[in-house]
Formats: sequence, structure tokens, C-alpha cells
Amino acid sequence: QVQLVESGGGLVQAGGSLRLSCAASGTTFSGGTVAWYRQAPGKQREWVATDSSGSTNYDRSVKGRFTTSRDNDKNTVYLQMNSLKPEDTATYLCFSIIRGTTYWGQGTQVTVSS
Repeated sequence: QVQLVESGGGLVQAGGSLRLSCAASGTTFSGGTVAWYRQAPGKQREWVATDSSGSTNYDRSVKGRFTTSRDNDKNTVYLQMNSLKPEDTATYLCFSIIRGTTYWGQGTQVTVSS
């Protein structure tokens, strides 16, 4: 069974950092595209970043503060989040299309206090 599992969320003060992980089980990312999204209460899910081996793109609200990376040996993609702001508070989810099937993780909560 293929699963994407996020971890690394938590409560942090404004200006702090967190590193989220998205681990694939039952399959590998095989260098494919992995994207990060977030959803705050009462708001629509929004795209945050995309990591397509060798190429990364970020929403302008996080550009310069968030960075993606991957460890192929661990089959894990990371989202390093620095200079966090209260408006970054949301559930963060990873997304990937693996061999034509769409997968979402269950999400990890990030709360940034002011």
C-alpha cells in the first residue's frame, strides 16, 4: 500500500524554523515531482512549493524563507521553513503523482505564534 506520511510539524514562535518531512512508503518517488500544499482553517488549500528533481518552485509568499530538498536513499522530501510568520499557520500536506496515481499525505500541523 502506497502512503505519503508527513512529520515535523509543531508549535513555534514567529521567526523560528521547522523542517517538515514527507516520506513515501510502499513505493519510491523515483525522482518524480513532489509538491507541498497548506490549508488553514476556513481557507482553501494553497500551493506552497514543488520539488522536481533539479528544479524547485515556490509561492511568492514563502520564497526566500522555505526550501525543499530530498534524500533519495530515505525516499523522503523535506520542506525547510525559516523565518516563520503567524500567517504560515496551517496543515501542511505533501502531494505526488506516482506512476499515474495521485497521492496525498495526511498532513502535519504547523502553528506559528506571534
